[in-house]
Amino acid sequence: MAKIGVIGGGSWGTALAVLLSKNKHEVDIWVRDEKQLKHMKEYKENKKYLPDVVLPEELIATGDIEKAVYNKDLLVFSIPTHGVREVLNNCKNYIKKGQVIVNVAKGIENNTLLRISEIVDEILPNNPYGVLSGPSHAEEVGRNMPTTVVSASKDKNIAKYIQDIFMSPYFRVYTNIDVIGVELGGSLKNVIALGAGISDGLGYGDNTKAALMTRGMIEMGRLGEKMGANRDTFAGLAGIGDLIVTCTSMHSRNRRAGILIGEGQSLEEATQSIGMVVEGIKTTKSTYELATKHNVIMPITKEIYQVLYEGKDVKNSVINLMLRDKKHEMEDKTC
Repeated sequence: MAKIGVIGGGSWGTALAVLLSKNKHEVDIWVRDEKQLKHMKEYKENKKYLPDVVLPEELIATGDIEKAVYNKDLLVFSIPTHGVREVLNNCKNYIKKGQVIVNVAKGIENNTLLRISEIVDEILPNNPYGVLSGPSHAEEVGRNMPTTVVSASKDKNIAKYIQDIFMSPYFRVYTNIDVIGVELGGSLKNVIALGAGISDGLGYGDNTKAALMTRGMIEMGRLGEKMGANRDTFAGLAGIGDLIVTCTSMHSRNRRAGILIGEGQSLEEATQSIGMVVEGIKTTKSTYELATKHNVIMPITKEIYQVLYEGKDVKNSVINLMLRDKKHEMEDKTC
């Protein structure tokens, strides 16, 4: 049995806290919102983010971040990417050297263009780090539906430790040492999922979505390889696996936001309608800037960026993609 602090009371943090508690670990979950915390304590349910999933009696919900992180063996950070730096700075003085940090968020920090592992390394350089990623909707994990993910760390022993902590009869965990690839796969697929949703919102069919997903995966691998990732990682759970589930499921906030944009809503209206963080929106900006920085051609990402941030008409974006210069599919990784 391990002592674990889950930092973040959204849908994914709650689902993982439930999983870990059922795995017989001692789990505290930190919840920022006082009203939400009170409801979780009283009704043993996170009604706002994960309704109808019963919280185990042993699971402790707290609004005290020091209590959530103090003297824990492992800390699970389930904070939207744009909030990771602030939360780490708020609790770093309570975190001791050697406590294992596991990130489960999927995104790239705006402005700095840093992956979450790089942010953690800046603030907590003396703590082992791992990332848990893959095709895993909180709504299904919270209901014990079979799910498979990957645990990645530069230290294979840390990856295996995280694997042992999370593994259950309905939650299978593989290991990987390619932190860059796993983090980028989980982040970049959200951009493509926005595009898949926009395609759905425009009324296009399966052919269009299949093309977006396939060529989107090419873009993901292209940028990942340029940034030092193993291209094979994108053929695994954190790449194609996560891309499939995010582009096809109505559990996906990114796809749902894309649908609304495709139907004619503005970015602000779509975000408000979803009512929760849509990681792909901010990640689109970071990805577009990374592609520019590394001189990587990413036409789908570029069009989605222009739709979201420059007000480009979505139908014109589709035309631009279809009428690009003719290419050979396999002759050049930059095509």
